Amino acid sequence: MIRVVVVDDEALIRSGLAMILNTAPDIEVVATCSGLEALAVIQRDRPQVVLLDIRMPDVDGLTLLRRIRALPDGPYVAMLTTFDTDEYLDRAIGLGAGGFLLKDTEPELLARSVRAVATGAGCLSAPVLRRLRESAPKAGRGGDEAIGALSERERQVLGFLGHGLSNIEIGARMHLGAATVKDYVSAVLTKLGVANRIQAAVLAERAGLIE
Repeated sequence: MIRVVVVDDEALIRSGLAMILNTAPDIEVVATCSGLEALAVIQRDRPQVVLLDIRMPDVDGLTLLRRIRALPDGPYVAMLTTFDTDEYLDRAIGLGAGGFLLKDTEPELLARSVRAVATGAGCLSAPVLRRLRESAPKAGRGGDEAIGALSERERQVLGFLGHGLSNIEIGARMHLGAATVKDYVSAVLTKLGVANRIQAAVLAERAGLIE
């Protein structure tokens, strides 16, 4: 079971998300809470995934993201918001968020996204990806040079990361074992100088590598 904690300042949102996710056979929402309670709840219930609202009156979601990411063996965090601005996207991903979802995400897609975040593959909602394509600046010289240093296989892996595929899915497409894919992913992240797969995917998107 994928253990999930939902953090939002609105009780109705929390209960609605919990109800939707608990219908999935492999997902269990172990707790819901406001921002002020979040760190204590996460340390107590040790979820694999946290769905975290960005804008909350009691505590800033990005500040909370930074604190969660600093926890030993901390969970993956997907930001959940009604706002899809570049500012929030860049800051959340820069702080190590494993996903960025809008609150109007369809229930089935929400469960799939939680599964992707739990594997470390991460997820970005379709509106966020569209915004990246339409308005984000290109990668720039440093990003271009880093991508240019990748081997052909590593560039292929980066493209699959941009589509949010897990290691198993990448392995199936490239006819490689999971351990080999893991090594390729690690090499890609190191060469690009990024902390996680989502950051790599955004860099690939801004470099124009993702169709």
